[in-house]
Amino acid sequence: MLSHAGRFAGAVADVYLDRTIVVLLPPVTPAVHFCLKKEEEKYMTLQHTAPYARIALLLLVSATSVVAQSSATKAQTSSDDDLRAQVEELRQLVIAQQKRIEKLEHRGGEALVADTTSTPPPSQAGPQEPANQPVVSNVNRQLTSGSTDERIRNLERQIQGLGPISFSGDIRLRGEAFIDGPDDHSLVRTRARVRARFNATADLGDQFETGLSLASGDVNDPISTNQTLGGFYTRKAVALDQAFLTYKPHAFRALTLTGGKFRYPWVNTELTWDKDLNPEGFAQKLDFTFESQPVLKGISVVGFELPFAEVARMDATNKSIVQSVTYGGQLQTHWQLGPRVRFHAYSGFYDFHGADAIAIALAKASAKNPQTPLAGALPLQAGGNPVQNSIYTTTANNVVTVNGISYPTGVSSVTNAQFASKFGLFDNIARFDIDTAHPRAPLTLIGDFVQNTEACGNLSEIQTVPANTSSVIYKQSLNATCRASERRGYWLEARVGRLLKKGDWQSGYARIFVDREAVLGNFNYSDMRQGTNVTEHRVDTFYQLQNSVQLGATALIGRPIGILNSTGRVEPWLLRLQFDVTYIF
Repeated sequence: MLSHAGRFAGAVADVYLDRTIVVLLPPVTPAVHFCLKKEEEKYMTLQHTAPYARIALLLLVSATSVVAQSSATKAQTSSDDDLRAQVEELRQLVIAQQKRIEKLEHRGGEALVADTTSTPPPSQAGPQEPANQPVVSNVNRQLTSGSTDERIRNLERQIQGLGPISFSGDIRLRGEAFIDGPDDHSLVRTRARVRARFNATADLGDQFETGLSLASGDVNDPISTNQTLGGFYTRKAVALDQAFLTYKPHAFRALTLTGGKFRYPWVNTELTWDKDLNPEGFAQKLDFTFESQPVLKGISVVGFELPFAEVARMDATNKSIVQSVTYGGQLQTHWQLGPRVRFHAYSGFYDFHGADAIAIALAKASAKNPQTPLAGALPLQAGGNPVQNSIYTTTANNVVTVNGISYPTGVSSVTNAQFASKFGLFDNIARFDIDTAHPRAPLTLIGDFVQNTEACGNLSEIQTVPANTSSVIYKQSLNATCRASERRGYWLEARVGRLLKKGDWQSGYARIFVDREAVLGNFNYSDMRQGTNVTEHRVDTFYQLQNSVQLGATALIGRPIGILNSTGRVEPWLLRLQFDVTYIF
């Protein structure tokens, strides 16, 4: 800005928060060069400090110049009255400039706080659009403490410290009640839960982006980030929920490559994938937009390879480790069907190779003897809901044989578990976004139909039960008969409203039906009565109390399909009520 303050004559401008401050400096004479040289040295050491500090320094240079020039004028004219008048004029100028600085600082602080605390909460509407989580930086902690200069220094230190990194997150408190359900009241309860998530993303230029997220929740439950309050006040776990790198090459901007643990790169509903699950592996996406076209607005193609387990072979001569992987892809199209209607179609396929690794991780020999291959610290959980896919489980029960009679020791372990089905899911979603002419009341209609193309396709590969020995008796059990006709599921949803600003609201209804073999029951919607073989209704309402505070109420009403209780009746509906308060930053 100034290369030589001592020789500068004219006007100097500094800009901060889109406002310009102009300081007029009088012409410099040789008589004041020495004084200005000293001030120049001070200025050069503060070139990279806060803008207001630079403004203050410019005022000091101006003051020194005027005072020195006034001294020279006095020597030439010997007029004390003129000098006093100039000093008084300078003093008034400094006072006026200081008031202006404080006013601009106040306005700038308010603007920054508004920008960093008004992040809209995520919409609850149907399919989860693949996108990086919204990120904001909350840097207003010290705007109201200390002197003006101290507040400016603190503010700029925080801004510069952030650099290309942005932060976001949320904290949610939930009260939850379970009413009715099975005749033995085994699901009736009332509990309080908490969820905490923290996200950071870094822009590494126009080709690369990286990010990570931390979230609460059971580390062995991939479909829930909730923590139930209790447990004798023990600390709640926080784990790595996302860690990814995204690459968009200069040479081909339509291509996006992502690797690590990331948000869904494809569109889905919770019929097939729970929104709290973050897959792991690699994804590729091609985006082509045609906004100038009247009807077809865009086409996207997504591919992904998502490893989910590693299992060692059981062969005596081959104990190599085999990786279980989900391979899939999705075709996405976007259409304009009139001035107020947009239509989106998503057709995808998810092929789970080696899904039996999930059955083994879910299996338990018994409630008292969960001796089974582990995934992490504990057996794999499934949102607290029992998985209803047909599973063959083989257990080894230790016995002591005396005089030909076997006596159980009470120790059991799982030696094998296999799904009766393979899982190749053909998933099709249709979504209508309708402009109702009321900005706060858009209408969204969603339909999702899924079919498992390999239902009961694993029956021919179920391993036989090993022969008993004098110390071990093997047993094979089946939780439910596999029927190839039970392979379909659907999700129908209507939603009105938005959640962007204070005072916004949104309400929705969803009808859900899932056959026993339609999907993998440990990866889909965790709040249903159970993962599959279930019929469910969901009603919810959300209200934006503040730009960063959201209130919500949800009712889920569900029961198993065709399951009779001990009296021969269909199980009563389970009512699950959820009341949420969410703070988003």
